[in-house]
Amino acid sequence: MRHRFIDETPLHVKAGNGGAGCISFRHEKYREFGGPDGGDGGKGGNVYILPSQSVNTLNHIRSNKIYRTQNGQPGLGRQKSGKDGRDIHIKVPLGTQILDADTNEVIHDLLTEEPYLLAEGARGGRGNTFFKSSTHQSPRFAQPGEETVESHYILSLKLIADAGLVGLPNAGKSTLLKALTEANPKTSDYPFTTLEPNLGVLNVSFARQIIIADIPGIIEGASKGHGLGLSFLKHIERVKVIIYVLDINAADVEAELNLLKHELSQYNPRLLERPSIVVFNKIDKMDDEGFTSDWISSYQKGSSLMDGSEVVGISALKNMGIKNLVDKLEAITSL
Repeated sequence: MRHRFIDETPLHVKAGNGGAGCISFRHEKYREFGGPDGGDGGKGGNVYILPSQSVNTLNHIRSNKIYRTQNGQPGLGRQKSGKDGRDIHIKVPLGTQILDADTNEVIHDLLTEEPYLLAEGARGGRGNTFFKSSTHQSPRFAQPGEETVESHYILSLKLIADAGLVGLPNAGKSTLLKALTEANPKTSDYPFTTLEPNLGVLNVSFARQIIIADIPGIIEGASKGHGLGLSFLKHIERVKVIIYVLDINAADVEAELNLLKHELSQYNPRLLERPSIVVFNKIDKMDDEGFTSDWISSYQKGSSLMDGSEVVGISALKNMGIKNLVDKLEAITSL
């Protein structure tokens, strides 16, 4: 059974309460009243968020569960402190943002595998030993442990990739991702084949990799919630280069490219400032290879939508022009 890709979910956490301090007195032979020896309570456990490359979605986060850590243990006699509560670590994908559930403001952006302290456990109470003084030799009180409150957040994943493939449904993005990388996305000849973002790794050398994201098909009005685009447009925000994938056999490729750029600009105008490559896919279906090459060259020079974009003709299905695309992609992402 295929599980739905989840890239946003509520998160409820509660760090541990502190343990209570201990009220205790030494009991020694021939000494009826010993001095205070109550230990401090232990500290409550912390909640850490652990970004990890081994996790790709937020499917495992249970939105109706409160992630609790252990409370600190009470202090003991003989000045023994209570045991601290155990911490918990919640794994999430790299690129996850932690948002305040009430204001929707970003609290932290998890871009490295450094653990992030989301909720700190409360301090334990002081035992009566702590309160002994020259004027108060036998304190008969101790502090209770401090308490924590349940906190509510939203986890929102934005994929981290070097390049993002955008295009209309059936432009061939999934087939291109498969041709460029080791990814094996599902492909078929019907709209919205891709129902979730897919990531692939392009190995350009022993020490050089390019991460490519296939963003589900964008249609007109995607930035306003139509189709699948609005759900996944956020995944294009982190990429270094945008690859516009167009079917060269479409009735009006200029209109399609204009639509794609319009939807991206409506979502985030700064996306159009990113370096880009315009890919004309499915050139294998064209009858005259020379004419196709000349047409692509003239389009690059004559279209007002190019705006400095690299242009390449390919057939992702037949593996034509892929090396030329890889060369251009490597040059741009290495800048």
